[in-house]
This record gives sequence, structure tokens and C-alpha cells, in this order.
Amino acid sequence: MSVLKILQYPNPKLRFIAKPVSIITKEIKKLTCNMLDTMYEKEGIGLAATQVNVPLQIVVISKENFKKDDLILINPKIIEKKGNISIQEGCLSIPEYRDFVPRSDYIKVKAINLLGKTIEIEAKSILSICIQHEIDHLQGILFIDYLSLLKRERIKKKFKKKIKYLERI
Repeated sequence: MSVLKILQYPNPKLRFIAKPVSIITKEIKKLTCNMLDTMYEKEGIGLAATQVNVPLQIVVISKENFKKDDLILINPKIIEKKGNISIQEGCLSIPEYRDFVPRSDYIKVKAINLLGKTIEIEAKSILSICIQHEIDHLQGILFIDYLSLLKRERIKKKFKKKIKYLERI
């Protein structure tokens, strides 16, 4: 398969709201394989289709970090939440920055798998955080949106400065 280009903050396409997938096609299956290859290549634990410039409701989660099969969630919806947890989150679209984000410790998610079957999964702790983070991407929400305005402005300024520097070289 192939490694896809990950959109970097502050690219406005990261704010697009993803559309539901209506049919599981060969192209969708290929996209999920490419997303998994990309996520592993970049050493991430999750990736949303919007991060690779595909505005569809598809999320992949790493099996290596959670000791299960890779999770591929199509049209995921959180149907239940409980508890609170916060760890330092990072994002492949916002490299070199991590911060604490409030999340639900337990979630139940309804989605479609690659066979087109409706599934429900329960997740706790880090897996719960990862799924919430990726579902946020599908809504155009970045983890930095949970931070204070001051922190968000500093991050934005830092990344704009980095882009200007890269454009000069």
C-alpha cells in the first residue's frame, strides 16, 4: 500500500466536517489500508480520514498499542460516555506539541466495519481517548480547541512561523 500525506495545522481542511460513508467499496478498503500504513509509518496510534484530506467519516486505530486487531470505524458515533480522564495528547497533524485534554474515561461507540456490519465497541482509558480524539477530527475539531485561548494563539503563531520558515528554504 502507500503512505498518504498528513495535513498539518493550521491547514483549513482540518476543519472540514466529514461526510458519512454510504457504501463500503474497494476504494474505501484501499483507503483504510493506506491510512493504517500512514499511521504506522508516522508512529501514530490513530488517524482520521480528514487528516489525509479525505472528508469521509473513517477512523483507524493502531492494534500495536492496544494489543488487539486494528480498529477501523466507519461513520462512528459515541452513544454513551462515563467518567473523566486527562492525559497529554498529541496529534500527527500538530507535530511536536502535546497537552492535557479532558475526555470521558469510558465510551460506547456505534460504527460500521469494513464488512458493512454495524458494530458497537466499548473503550476505556487510552483507547477511549484515542477514539474520541479521532472522532473529533471528523467534526473539524482539533485537540488544541480544548485549550485556553492564550495557548491556542501561541500554537497558531508557532506553526505559522514554521510554515514561513519552510517556504523560504
